[in-house]
Amino acid sequence: MSDQSPRMAGDAAIVLAAPRGFCAGVDRAIDIVERALQKFGRPIYVRHEIVHNTHVVNDLRSRGAIFIEELSEVPPGATLVFSAHGVSRAVEEEARERGFRIFDATCPLVTKVHIEVAKLAREGYEFIMIGHKGHPEVEGTMGQLDGGIHLVEDVDDVAHVQPAQTERLAIVTQTTLSVDDAAAITSAVRARFPSIREPKQQDICYATQNRQDAVKLLSREADVVIVVGSPTSSNSNRLAELAGRLGVVSHMVDHADELQPGWFAAAHTVGITAGASAPESLVQEVVRRVRELGAVSVRTMDGVEEKLKFPLPKGLRLDSEEGAGIS
Repeated sequence: MSDQSPRMAGDAAIVLAAPRGFCAGVDRAIDIVERALQKFGRPIYVRHEIVHNTHVVNDLRSRGAIFIEELSEVPPGATLVFSAHGVSRAVEEEARERGFRIFDATCPLVTKVHIEVAKLAREGYEFIMIGHKGHPEVEGTMGQLDGGIHLVEDVDDVAHVQPAQTERLAIVTQTTLSVDDAAAITSAVRARFPSIREPKQQDICYATQNRQDAVKLLSREADVVIVVGSPTSSNSNRLAELAGRLGVVSHMVDHADELQPGWFAAAHTVGITAGASAPESLVQEVVRRVRELGAVSVRTMDGVEEKLKFPLPKGLRLDSEEGAGIS
């Protein structure tokens, strides 16, 4: 039976963004769960999805990870992992009181934000937090304090913020936002509170920025951009939005089965990228499917090479590593 799907242009090409996919924080978080399973056996409890990717979560679930939202779901003496998004101070304290064996997979760049918030709060600062309501990272960061941290999601929200004082006011940002959106909201905050303190280095993480920069380059030559990522992934959503804002048709898919042949009708160049929580195996499945639909070549664009690695928490060395003297 012949394939009657709409076909691409005869010389259609795939261009892969660089960098794309897993970042150092995601690599570390997944490694923590995998090592905990190997060292302590199943089940391992994980508060919230370890990272926002359906494939990763389902794979770890099949190997013995149990994902929970409430600590009351975890039995006494169990091993508990905090997700890469971080948790509030109240969750940390409850977990310790319940006596769990705890491994913290919070991305070190999120932890840096938590430390800065705690430090400035001790100096009497209140905060304007730029982020998305309900996102676990936002809940974790805002939960570092009992009060005095005010969430804004867009420029319009800035006019309605009512801090108790403005002499000591600082900005903090969710790490996975659109760089451009965050800049616009920061500008509005600065206009209303001219003396507000801004971070020495922006809170948006290097990987989020690098992937957005790559999409800006990709969008200059692609007729359509495919973002591999799950609907719950903030940074994946921002990539798809960015391509659309730059005038390129974009689609976000969890896996290759979601691709629609009609998206590629007469396309000359298909750009493919992936959010920071999407594994490369899913990208390659998308590449194979797009080739089946008519793409004749694949190349990877030039981009930033990411070499950063974050250390694992103590207590997760495997017996084989200890025998080999690996630290």
